[in-house]
Amino acid sequence: MLSHSSYGAALALLASILSTPVAAQLSTKCDPMNATCPADAAFGTSHLFNFNDTQPDGTWNTTAGTVNYDAETGAAFTISEKGDSPTLISNFYFFWGRTEVWLKAAPGQGIISSIVWSSDVLDEVDWEFLGGNTTHASSNYFGKGLQDFHNAGYHLVNGSTQGDYHNYTSVWTADKLEWHIDGALVRTLLPAEANNTYTYPQTPMKLSLGIWAGGDSDQPKGTIEWAGGLTDYDKGPYTMYIKSAAVQDYSTGKEYTYSDMSGSSDSIKITTGNSTAVENINKQPEKSLSEKWDELPSSTKSGIYAAAGGVGAIAFIALAFYYFKQRRSGQKEAALAAARMQEERVELERFQKEGRNPDNLGFDGTEYGGAMNKGGMYGVSSYYAVPDSPPGSSAGPPEKAWDPTSAAVAPGMPLLRNNSFGSQHPQSPGLPPSFPLPQSPVDRGHSTSSASNRMGSPGPTSPPGRGPASPVGYNSNYR
Repeated sequence: MLSHSSYGAALALLASILSTPVAAQLSTKCDPMNATCPADAAFGTSHLFNFNDTQPDGTWNTTAGTVNYDAETGAAFTISEKGDSPTLISNFYFFWGRTEVWLKAAPGQGIISSIVWSSDVLDEVDWEFLGGNTTHASSNYFGKGLQDFHNAGYHLVNGSTQGDYHNYTSVWTADKLEWHIDGALVRTLLPAEANNTYTYPQTPMKLSLGIWAGGDSDQPKGTIEWAGGLTDYDKGPYTMYIKSAAVQDYSTGKEYTYSDMSGSSDSIKITTGNSTAVENINKQPEKSLSEKWDELPSSTKSGIYAAAGGVGAIAFIALAFYYFKQRRSGQKEAALAAARMQEERVELERFQKEGRNPDNLGFDGTEYGGAMNKGGMYGVSSYYAVPDSPPGSSAGPPEKAWDPTSAAVAPGMPLLRNNSFGSQHPQSPGLPPSFPLPQSPVDRGHSTSSASNRMGSPGPTSPPGRGPASPVGYNSNYR
């Protein structure tokens, strides 16, 4: 049977196991009490971070969501749905030091707004704000990850924690740890009060600013009860705001290293030199084009103006030259078109005076060749001519029937050469490249070359007794 004191100790242990608020979501990549770990980058300075805009590169990491910045309200940390827990975590550590944060807590049952210091061995110093409590802020600490429900304290805040910004400050030395609200000291912890210094926070700390759902259904039962009950995401979103955070490192140097696995302050060794945090904070931001322009001397600006004016003048001259050139070309084309129209008008008047219809004329050879040239089939009449008054023409019936198959050719009848078109004539305008020119309707017996020397398919010929083939330039198969 357990004694009364032992029974009470057991209950305290059980409560400490169930009550795991902020520490439940903290972890370390490498625990120096169990392994040899890389050095921690020292802050080694003091700086005020104003969260009205994004922060200098290399100073903070954003995890588990998005942090939005505004000139008036500062950084906004919002939970909209299950799994959201936006947090800013510093890339630097301070060893003994001070932080001062201007914060407006988020509303919402089970929602926790927090300011957390944590070390690689899970030493921890906290400010916590419950969404269901608008009048009090909670202070807390842990040493080496060990939980104790007796560590928390609750402090009255003048005004609303959720309706106003308040200054929450922590000051940390080897001798004591203090919590202040709006400049008023509300709590002090001495090392001897923390398990005789063993659980007193004493190793280099990084700063985390964030919001999380202690009332999420996936949290342990004790955490949900401590947070004030289950979180209803449908009533969100829930937002915490932080205007600024002042950080001061009481040590100076480049890095902090654990020299043994005790997890004590005596094991921390400081490497001298300039910290990367100082370099990142002092790095000049990239200047805008307007800022770079404002920094140029007036003489340089004048030179740029003059050069720009010269380029503009050259561009204007080139544009004007192109305009007049195009205009002159257009005038020439218009003159040629007018001349062609005049020529066609004169020719039409000539036909009308002669009493001929230009759309229904039977031209003789000379007129045919001229018409072909004017119609666009240039060069065709120079290679062959249509016979004067062939049988069936307007000259009347022939004295003797013309036999196209006869070997005897009428005197003056020119021969049509089968293989002359492909080798001497370009493609006729208006016909597709694959469209063949017509062949002579009769094999005159003058070609001694093989079939490969002929131009394509000879096309159909008129059967005997049905008169000559279609006139040159027309093929009845291509209507």
